[in-house]
Amino acid sequence: MAPLLSVRDLRTWFDEENLTAKAVDGVSFDLNRGETLGIVGESGSGKSVTNLSIMRLIPTPPGRIVSGEVLFDGHDLLKLPAEEMRRVRGKRIAMIFQDPMTSLNPFMRVSEQLMEVTRLHLGHSRGEAYEHAVKMLETVGIPDARRRADGYPHEFSGGMRQRVMIAMALSCRPQLLIADEPTTALDVTIQAQILELIKTLKRDTGTSVIMITHDLGVVAGMCERVNVMYAGMFMETGTARQLFANPRHPYTLGLLQSIPRLDAARKSRLHPIEGAPRDMLRPPAACPFQPRCRFEVEASSQEVPPLEEIARGHKVACFNPVPEDEWQNMRKQVVAP
Repeated sequence: MAPLLSVRDLRTWFDEENLTAKAVDGVSFDLNRGETLGIVGESGSGKSVTNLSIMRLIPTPPGRIVSGEVLFDGHDLLKLPAEEMRRVRGKRIAMIFQDPMTSLNPFMRVSEQLMEVTRLHLGHSRGEAYEHAVKMLETVGIPDARRRADGYPHEFSGGMRQRVMIAMALSCRPQLLIADEPTTALDVTIQAQILELIKTLKRDTGTSVIMITHDLGVVAGMCERVNVMYAGMFMETGTARQLFANPRHPYTLGLLQSIPRLDAARKSRLHPIEGAPRDMLRPPAACPFQPRCRFEVEASSQEVPPLEEIARGHKVACFNPVPEDEWQNMRKQVVAP
C-alpha cells in the first residue's frame, strides 16, 4: 500500500538581509496510513518548519519553500492552488499547535471557534455545528461540555485548552494529524492524559499522526518510527526500538544521555551535549554536528555525510557511526545495583 504522505527533498529557507537560514535542508520521509511518526531534536532543529511547510503555512516573506515534493494521497500539496489547499487544511490534514492560548481567539467563545471548522468544511448549519462542537468536547473529555462550550479560552486551564485544540483538529476526522509539541508547558499528569487521548482517538479514527517533540519519553510511548533532526537535516531515522536500543548517530546518543534514567544509580551524572546548536544563518559545508561530536573523523570536517541505510529500515548520516555496543555498555555503567 502506498504511503499516505511522502516528503521528498524538502527545502525551506528564510532570508534575512543578505543571509539565508536553511531551516529545512533536503529532508525526505514517508508516513504510512494509521502510523505515528516522531520528529525529535533540539529547539531550532527544523521540526516545526518541516510540518508548517507540509501545511503550506510558511510566512512569505521571509520564508520560502525552495524545492521538494509533499505527496499527500498521491497529490503534491506544493502544487495545489491556494483555494484547494485551504480545503485540505482542517479537513484532511489538521494540526495541533504548541501554545493553545495563542492559537485560540481570546475574543471568541470556544463553541464559535469549533463551529467555524465544520461549517466551512462539512457544510453544517449553525445548529448542526453547535451540536457537533459539544460532541467533540465530550469526546476529548471536557466535563459538562454543553455549558463549557460557551466559555472563553481564558476560562479554561492549560490542559483543557489543549483538549479544545485537539477537538478542533479532529472535528472533520482528518486523515493526518500533526501534533506540534502538544504537551509543552503542561504538568506531567495532564501530559499523560493528552497523550493517551491522542492514542485513543488515533485508534478509533485510524488517523495517521506526526508527533513533533524534544521529549524522548513522548517518542518512546507514542511512535512506531522516529526521525532525529539537527540543523535542518535528518541525522538518524528508524523504528523507535532501533533508536532506543541501538542509537548509531552521536547526536541521537547525546540526546539519550541527556535525560535522567529511572534505573540509574542515585549519584549518576547526566551527560549533556557540549557546545551549542549550529547557527542556521551560516549553513555547514561539512557535517553539521561535527563541532560538538566526539566521534568525528577527518571526513566530518570536509563534507556533509549522506543519510545511508546501515540496517533494514535504519539510516544514519555519519562517517563514523557509534559502535553498536557503545550504548549498551554505557547503560550497564549507570544501572543501580
